[in-house]
Amino acid sequence: MKKTLITQMPEDLPKEIKNFISDAPIYDSSSSPEARVYFVDKEEGYYLKRANLGKLAKEAKMTHYFYSKGLGAEVLDYTANDYDWLLTRAVKGEDCVYSEYLANPKRLCDTIACELRRLHEIDYADCPVMERTREYLATAEKNYQTGNYDKSVFPDSFGYRSAEEAHQVLEAGKDALQAKVLLHGDYCLPNIILDNWKFSGFIDFDCSGVGDRHIDLFWGVWTLWFNLKTNKYCDRLLDAYGRDKIDESLLKVIAAAEVFG
Repeated sequence: MKKTLITQMPEDLPKEIKNFISDAPIYDSSSSPEARVYFVDKEEGYYLKRANLGKLAKEAKMTHYFYSKGLGAEVLDYTANDYDWLLTRAVKGEDCVYSEYLANPKRLCDTIACELRRLHEIDYADCPVMERTREYLATAEKNYQTGNYDKSVFPDSFGYRSAEEAHQVLEAGKDALQAKVLLHGDYCLPNIILDNWKFSGFIDFDCSGVGDRHIDLFWGVWTLWFNLKTNKYCDRLLDAYGRDKIDESLLKVIAAAEVFG
């Protein structure tokens, strides 16, 4: 995870957070235009995220939930003023784009597959977001209707020639999607933290909730393709996860939804 030292604290910091981080070096660790992420180099480390008002409410709730399950960072503060601010403890270790992990792709593939299966077997009865599949499909349909279509970031094997073709696949297959597991929702290497190859926790829970396992499986396949620059680990990940729970045809349905953002 990149870190760039900054010389000035973010503007409009809530007073309590400002006092807490004022004596510590701060690094910009952002990877998305939707939010700014700052690493606070104090004690064992903290992360502070800033986004537009209302954008981090669900993430704060789901981060707290994953922490309660021993799967994520502790939430120390969530404040909404002119912006949303979310302060968490750092999860010990390195994310899975760390060079040591990328240098051993077979072990990395097997590790993230096994951790995903463990996640999907957790009791989710008390999850605060129970309808993630329905939300997911509603977003895809809205984006299709408004012309938001981009297949450029996906492997050729998941590509569609047109928005209409992708939408037809989605319409034909969406009723097979279920809500039976606790999802991370953005199961990519930068969101999985290992400590010397031992699972330490997940981060970034904006898309999490109870939904269809194939959403996480799709992103697991995608992230190996994207970060390792090859598609050859797709079958290995599915084998390590367990074919008994996988319907590969649904990965194409998920791909059809994902091209609509």
